[in-house]
Amino acid sequence: MERNKYIYFNTTTMNIKFCFLTGVLLLISTMSSYSQTEFQVKQQSLPNPDNEPAAVFPLPTDRQMKWQETEFYAFFHYGMNTYTNREWGLGSEDTKLFAPTQKPNPSQWLKAVKAAGMKGGIAVVKHHDGFCLWPTATTDHSIVNAGNENGKTTNIPRDFAKAARNLGMKYGFYVSPWDRNSSYYGTEKYVNDVFLRQCAELAQYGKDQFEMWFDGANGGDGYYGGQYTTVSVDRSTYYDIPNLRDSIHKVCPDIILWGVGAEARWIGNEAGWAGETNWLTDERGYAPETNGMYGTENGWLWDPGESDAKLTDKGWFWHEGEKPLSAERLFQMYLETVGRNATLILNCPPAKDGLLPEADVRVLKELGTMLRKRLGKDLAQRAKVTASNIRKAGKRRNYIARNLTDHNKNTYWATNDGVKQASITLSWSKPQTVRYVELMEYIRKGQRVKSFHIEISKDGRKWQPVAEKCNTTTIGYKRIIPLNGSTSNSYDKGYKCKALKIVIDNSKACPLLHSIKVY
Repeated sequence: MERNKYIYFNTTTMNIKFCFLTGVLLLISTMSSYSQTEFQVKQQSLPNPDNEPAAVFPLPTDRQMKWQETEFYAFFHYGMNTYTNREWGLGSEDTKLFAPTQKPNPSQWLKAVKAAGMKGGIAVVKHHDGFCLWPTATTDHSIVNAGNENGKTTNIPRDFAKAARNLGMKYGFYVSPWDRNSSYYGTEKYVNDVFLRQCAELAQYGKDQFEMWFDGANGGDGYYGGQYTTVSVDRSTYYDIPNLRDSIHKVCPDIILWGVGAEARWIGNEAGWAGETNWLTDERGYAPETNGMYGTENGWLWDPGESDAKLTDKGWFWHEGEKPLSAERLFQMYLETVGRNATLILNCPPAKDGLLPEADVRVLKELGTMLRKRLGKDLAQRAKVTASNIRKAGKRRNYIARNLTDHNKNTYWATNDGVKQASITLSWSKPQTVRYVELMEYIRKGQRVKSFHIEISKDGRKWQPVAEKCNTTTIGYKRIIPLNGSTSNSYDKGYKCKALKIVIDNSKACPLLHSIKVY
């Protein structure tokens, strides 16, 4: 059966038209009176009054840039599995098992992660078991039939979005494409009447959502509509992702669709680390488990990486007896993800009372204090900044070295065309104790730097390399280098120096850096 190209969603609260228009490119050549057609190619130079460097493709979209700037945010796995002590529910669970001992409080969740330095969060509102944490028109397997009033009166998407806005934080939702409860799964009816409608319902909880998360688990052995069977789907085509993506973007223009056919890639290890070499570009077809941590240097797709990891020592959902990791371990994760050109989504599972446990809240607060102490005071602000090469200024834009410390994301330092090696020097009148260097490329014109190294000087004349244990290859959106070369024990006595030099050894094209910070 041919899939419908026009899908309408009508409920009491919305009337959304999901419309997928297949673009067709037609090349018509009329040769009725000619035996051959001649084409003439002319080279044309475009005006460039600001002398801006040419882009190195591919490039991020505006929504991908906004998403990347979020950097560090939370995952909240909460739902039926919280009450059944499972990670993957079967879909056959009695809805009355969902019975929170208190009214779930997303505001408490978000306040706790904000204290840790996170800028937002994503709430799981439907996992593989198909139980929906909002009153959906698509199934009875939802909070409407929960086991108590705390469950029946909650609405996680509504309450989560409201709490995030009140706290000035970003928010989004996880909705599983796979549904082990629906008897329609594996058929066209599931896509049109269940999954796409659920996504449309969730889109209505706020146009300002920043991410919708689709897990990659799709089909296999399990419980489907009262029958144990195996259901397999081609996830590249089954969910009609192009239609879904375009339709959601019309409602939520800044949203990133993560997962199947989406706009950001899975780092691939669930352990909170990305490769020291990490490209924001990639090629479809690579398994994320083998390539997600590193990207592809010459990939044709802008596909930034998101690293997912757990705050606690057990599963993604809350389990009795679990303990949070130490703040020091979480700081290491931060250096190995956000500090390696990825984003970090850290899972913080609410317990049966619908709240984050106090032990988790304490560790999150400790992490926030640690981040502010170690990466809060930028010594580069007091430094004299010079560069070995500076691109010629245009009419409205310059590329001076001081752009690196002006805290303006729209300015950057650049070299002249053809200059792929350069150095930037920061010097102070008095010796400074330094432990970390943070570098950011101006990635709106593409990722460029292939290798670099860092040197320090105690007197401004003699130089010694530092961070030699680090693989200082790519920079990308953000790279944080512990100068002692260790991410697990990075905050030591540091180095005393009067000058620090960043040497770019190789770049795809003239390097563009918009920020240098020293801590």
